[in-house]
Amino acid sequence: MTACEFCNDDYDMAFEVAAEGAVHVFDSPECAARQLAPVCTNGRSHTPGYGLRAEGQFFCCAHCAHRQRFTQLVDHT
Repeated sequence: MTACEFCNDDYDMAFEVAAEGAVHVFDSPECAARQLAPVCTNGRSHTPGYGLRAEGQFFCCAHCAHRQRFTQLVDHT
């Protein structure tokens, strides 16, 4: 078995994800998202989706972007 790199669980159905030149091993999509998803500039929120970017910063939503004075950014729903 292979241990998940996020939660350390040994799982016989673990899978690999290749990202940014490295191979990672996870036991669930949730662990993969928590390990690889970008984190919002305003807090600890992981954003497994498109999110918003401005001047090298990543935001989970327009509200967080507006708190950093990026008022031109809007959510896409």
